[in-house]
Amino acid sequence: MSQNTKNLIAALHSTPRRHRHSWTDTKGFHTWTEEEIAKFEAFHAEGTNARLALNLLLYTAQRRGDVVKLGWQNIRGNRLHVIQQKTGVELDLFILPELAQTLQTLPHDKPTFLTNGLGNPFTAAGFGNWFRDRCTEAGLTNCTAHGLRKAAARRMAEGGMSADTIKAVTGHTNLKQVSVYTAAANQAALAERGIKAISGKKKRTEIVQPVAKVGQTEGK
Repeated sequence: MSQNTKNLIAALHSTPRRHRHSWTDTKGFHTWTEEEIAKFEAFHAEGTNARLALNLLLYTAQRRGDVVKLGWQNIRGNRLHVIQQKTGVELDLFILPELAQTLQTLPHDKPTFLTNGLGNPFTAAGFGNWFRDRCTEAGLTNCTAHGLRKAAARRMAEGGMSADTIKAVTGHTNLKQVSVYTAAANQAALAERGIKAISGKKKRTEIVQPVAKVGQTEGK
């Protein structure tokens, strides 16, 4: 495990957010667990706007303000082209099969993949409120859109991805920012990989027993 990866797991920097039910003073917005993701998927089936929202958030690791602007105009071959609203960072993101399957079912006559009840693009704030309601419907009152961005980063950290790799996906510009999103990475899984690496390069040597000479007897 690289020093950068260890820093990602150990460091924890966050500032309070305005939605008090979705953050704590020590961890910021709640990072979705795998169980919570599965629960949302079980409640909101493929083909629903809620499931589309989850797939876009989770499989792009982008902010809600960027996700609501995504549409067919962002597709370039097998990648999504994103210019982040907050930072101006320009990203080309590989489209995962899970997301590609979802996008294939969407119409091409809408300005964005996600639309509200009137068929218009969401605002970032409006989408955040709408998605929080979909979480509540699924019994996930502590989950938010932003928490899925953190869950995506957590998955990358647990997969052993370097800080530079995670930054290339999330668009963050420094380690301190990335650490906010990877703080919930599974320490036990990462530690197991690290422990196994300690002995992984060890070369075992064979113990060669001396061969007795012809005619040699015990005690001579």
